[in-house]
Amino acid sequence: MDAPHGDWDFASLTPDRMLDDIESLGWMCDGRFLALNSYENRVYQIGLEEAEPVVAKFYRPGRWPADAIAEEHSFVAELDAQEIPVVAALPSPVTGKRLNFCDPWWVAIYPRRGGYALELDQLDQLYRVGQIMGRLHLVGEQRDFAHRPAINTADFGHAAIARVLSSDLVPDNMRSVYEGVAGDLLGRVESALAAFGEYPRIRLHGDCHASNVLARDERMLLVDFDDARSGPAIQDLWLFLSGDTASRNVALAELSEGYEQFRPFPKRELALIAPLAGLRLLHYAGWLAERWSDPAFPAAFPWFGEPRYWDQHVLDLREQISAVQEPHGLKIGPL
Repeated sequence: MDAPHGDWDFASLTPDRMLDDIESLGWMCDGRFLALNSYENRVYQIGLEEAEPVVAKFYRPGRWPADAIAEEHSFVAELDAQEIPVVAALPSPVTGKRLNFCDPWWVAIYPRRGGYALELDQLDQLYRVGQIMGRLHLVGEQRDFAHRPAINTADFGHAAIARVLSSDLVPDNMRSVYEGVAGDLLGRVESALAAFGEYPRIRLHGDCHASNVLARDERMLLVDFDDARSGPAIQDLWLFLSGDTASRNVALAELSEGYEQFRPFPKRELALIAPLAGLRLLHYAGWLAERWSDPAFPAAFPWFGEPRYWDQHVLDLREQISAVQEPHGLKIGPL
C-alpha cells in the first residue's frame, strides 16, 4: 500500500500521535523525544522504558512509492550483512518488519548511533571513507534497483527548474535571468553527458556528504539512504572534495587510495563531477521550491525567499557553466 498523495501535512504528526504509532509497533516509550535535524522526513530520538533510546523515521507521504522505500531498506540490509558500517532498521516486535505503515506514514525504527560529521580536512578519515565506499560499490554493482530511478537530467534538471519557475519565490526582475541561465547550464550538462558516453550505473548512497558520515574514535557510519539511486560511482565520492584545486587533489588522492583497496577507482568518471555538481545546484533549488509550503522549510531556510539569494544563485549557476566547460573534470564549481 502506498502512502497517499492527498491533502496532508506533518502538522498532524503530533507528539501523542507519534508516540502512539511507535508503541503500536512494539516499542514502549517513556514520553521523552527529541526532534533531529531532518526536513524531507521527520526524525526523532525516542526514549524507551528500560531500554536504550531509538531513532524513529517518519517518511514524507507521497515522495517515494512503497516499493522504493522497501528497496532502500533491502539495500541497507545487504550492506549490513557484508559488515559495511551502516545503520539498518530494527524489526518491529509486533510485525517482525523493518518498515511499517502507520497511516499515512511509513515508519522505520533505528538503533541510536552517535557521532560527529566527517571532517574533510582529516586525511586519514578520507582514506577510510574511500575504503567504505569501495566496499559499498562492490555490493552496489551486484544487482540493479528495480523501483528507484537513476540520477538523470529530467528529475534533477528539467523538473527542478520547472518547480522554481512555478513558484512565486523568484523576484520578478530575476525570473527571465534565472530561466535563461539555468536553462543554459542544463543544456551544457546534457551536452557534456552525451559527449562522455556510457558509464556503469550502480546502486549508490546517492547523497553521500560529510554530514551523512558519522565519525567517533575509530568508527565510521554511513547514514540516511533516503536518496539512494543508481548512477556513476563518482556521485558518492565527489562531495568529499572541497577547497581549492590543490586541496581537492590531496583529498582525491586519499579517497582513491582507500577506495582501490577494494575496487578500481573510477578515474574516467572524474569528468562527470562538474555536470553532476550542476545538477545538484539545480535540484537543490527545485527541492526547496517544491517543499516551501511545509512550514519547516521557511523556518530553516529563510534566505531562500530573499532577492539576494537569487542574485547569488544565478552567479553560482554561471560559475558552474564555466566549470562544466573546463577540460579537466575535477573542476567542481561554487559548492
